[in-house]
Amino acid sequence: MSGSRPAFPASAQRLKVVMAQLDFLVGDIPGNTDKVIEAAHRAWRDHQADVVVFPELCLTGYPPEDLLLRPSLDLRVQEALERLQGAGLEPTLIIGVPLRDGGLLYNAAVVLERGVITGRYFKRFPPNYQVFDEKRYFAEGRDTFLTTIRGIPVGITVCEDIWKDGPVEDCAAAGARLLLNLNASPYDTDKQARRKALLERKSRENAISIVYVNLVGGQDELVFDGGSMVYDHSGALRVEAPQFREDLYPVEFLCEHHCQPISQPLPEPLSLEAGVYQALVTGVRDYVNKNGFRSVVLGLSGGIDSAVTLAVAVDALGKERVRAVMMPFRYTSSMSLEDAEAEARALGVQYDVFSIEPMYDAFMATLAEPFQGTTPDTTEENLQARLRGVLLMSLSNKFGSLVLTTGNKSEMAVGYSTLYGDMAGGFDVLKDVPKTLVFRLARYRNTLSPVIPERVITRPPSAELAPGQKDEDSLPSYDILDQILNLYVERDFSAEAIIAEGFERKDVERVIRLVDVNEYKRRQAPIGVRITERGFGKDRRYPITNGWKSGK
Repeated sequence: MSGSRPAFPASAQRLKVVMAQLDFLVGDIPGNTDKVIEAAHRAWRDHQADVVVFPELCLTGYPPEDLLLRPSLDLRVQEALERLQGAGLEPTLIIGVPLRDGGLLYNAAVVLERGVITGRYFKRFPPNYQVFDEKRYFAEGRDTFLTTIRGIPVGITVCEDIWKDGPVEDCAAAGARLLLNLNASPYDTDKQARRKALLERKSRENAISIVYVNLVGGQDELVFDGGSMVYDHSGALRVEAPQFREDLYPVEFLCEHHCQPISQPLPEPLSLEAGVYQALVTGVRDYVNKNGFRSVVLGLSGGIDSAVTLAVAVDALGKERVRAVMMPFRYTSSMSLEDAEAEARALGVQYDVFSIEPMYDAFMATLAEPFQGTTPDTTEENLQARLRGVLLMSLSNKFGSLVLTTGNKSEMAVGYSTLYGDMAGGFDVLKDVPKTLVFRLARYRNTLSPVIPERVITRPPSAELAPGQKDEDSLPSYDILDQILNLYVERDFSAEAIIAEGFERKDVERVIRLVDVNEYKRRQAPIGVRITERGFGKDRRYPITNGWKSGK
């Protein structure tokens, strides 16, 4: 889209808005306040900003969860606001902050002008679905809020308010010529498209330009992708900040009857694979860095899951902070050994090979008496995985490295993993990534630089815990499995509804049973990056002990 300025009357008022698409640390109110002050100074120095708009709850970070219940919250917030008032900031600031009023806590936006708080808005629709549970903490605001910036009436809303009928319409009816919307909207694979459809409709129907400012960065399992946007009063997208990139993004408006943003070139939309990959990199980088880990370590098997995990880790942290460990056993193929070494060399990480054979023999010698008269089964297979887990956790303890696990969403769903074995660790990079998408991510990463051998992508997946073992000996093909899991886990289809979609009854009933009986495993699994609309974590909370029968 052209960046040239349209013709406007000389009487049009200019307004420079800076979207502060920044990454904040939950709970670090002093550090977040420093970041707001630095951003405000930079917005004035570099962009001559009239107003700087920050994300939702930027002073506490999002989501602060039960930190909002701490007795000192109000004191810490007040100290932060006093610091901002005394910081000599030139632009008007719109800041997200929790505020108490009349004994109730609100998710608020505060207007700060030259050291004075001139207004505050209380979010009217605290969400309480998917990963959100704001009604646990926040009361509902009641009022529409407008402020005046350089003589221009500006409405303010917070995140969920724009998804509901009422707040935008009320601001427009009250005479706002521009709407500022503060957000902490987490990423999923279709989220930016849904946001755009919403903003297009809301701006067009209400004949008002909308500035949508979103948080960026990782917070536990959530990743916030930024993608801040500006739509004009006709419903046209005029400005879009890149996703997953922290920075200040200035927008100039020419305001007369409407506030018209001056168009800027729009970024190329991210492909599904590029978006997911950047979300994984962002989630790993922020989880490791914000929690103070010096490095990460992972088991490199020669399979596709660990290959993609290794690539993400290196892209997030740099090769110097990543250690890969191959832990072969008698069932490990020469192909796996060769491919694991090739991956490690291609990415330049520290690479070690430690055989688990001696440890396995020692365990089996100890267990010979109690196991006498039994036949080998999954017990012996799981022992291999648990020995690998012990090795990785020992390296973690000794060197302060975070263990990255490598299980994907398909495996987590059906329990195709070993508790205290390959599930042992601190962060599961692929936890919400279906196996079929893992293959696509591998191919995508190889378009950036070739780091995953082709046969890792094309060979049949195997845990290599038994001779000739393949994943599909125990599971339906991943093409079928992932479709069933999507319908059952993410869309809540019943067994009969899934069968009606054309899937074999035996496959559906088997998969659903595996999902249901493995809830206890998932409760003990590490957290991981959420990239779908419904991941295993805050999104999906099922009781471990229950008598619900699948069917209708």
